[in-house]
Amino acid sequence: MNELLLILSLPLIYGAVVAAYKFFGRIGLYAWTVFATIVANIEVLLLVEAFGIEQTLGNILFASTFLVTDILSECFGKKEAQVSVDLGIVTSIGFIVLSQLWLRYQPAANDWAMPSFQIIFSNTPRVMLASLLVYAIVQRFDVWLYHKWWDFSKAKFGDSRRFLWLRNNGSTLLSQLLNTVLYSFGAFGGLYDMNTLMSICLSSYAIFFITSLADTPFIYWARRIKPREV
Repeated sequence: MNELLLILSLPLIYGAVVAAYKFFGRIGLYAWTVFATIVANIEVLLLVEAFGIEQTLGNILFASTFLVTDILSECFGKKEAQVSVDLGIVTSIGFIVLSQLWLRYQPAANDWAMPSFQIIFSNTPRVMLASLLVYAIVQRFDVWLYHKWWDFSKAKFGDSRRFLWLRNNGSTLLSQLLNTVLYSFGAFGGLYDMNTLMSICLSSYAIFFITSLADTPFIYWARRIKPREV
């Protein structure tokens, strides 16, 4: 069941990103960034076993934010992609503040949810702060590297539209490697033993590697909806 759910979630999530772009334009992509930032940082608290390895959830949803910035870079430019990154940072900060305020309330006698909230969100500051720092570093790196690949392919081949697969995968695969190492040890160092941490790193990057390659047809699809005006 875990394997099936992971396989099905990939086209579902990536398809939702393109649908958000088709129906709402770049505003839809900005909205997806906010949604994915919140949900992925809750989902990542779940540790499951799939394909014979332990892994945290949230990897595919988080990977979709790289698809968002790549679509924005490809179809609108670096400035618009950077807006998406900034939205993700602001969203993370806001969620950290609000989730910690929830835990400061005194529950009513008939409340049943507070114990569960305390279990889930008591770990949120560390996870979210690690996510915030890593997100800010890695996403900015991804946007920068995407345009470096674009400059390279344009200078080498004289066409700004060709080799979309190169700038998409060349930027995302390296960014996800950096993300995997920084986030796994920043968020979970001390919570799990080294073997589990290495398992999380390897499984996370294996998933990111696959999801990075798998998002290529979706960015081509998005560019067909509205190509960049150059």
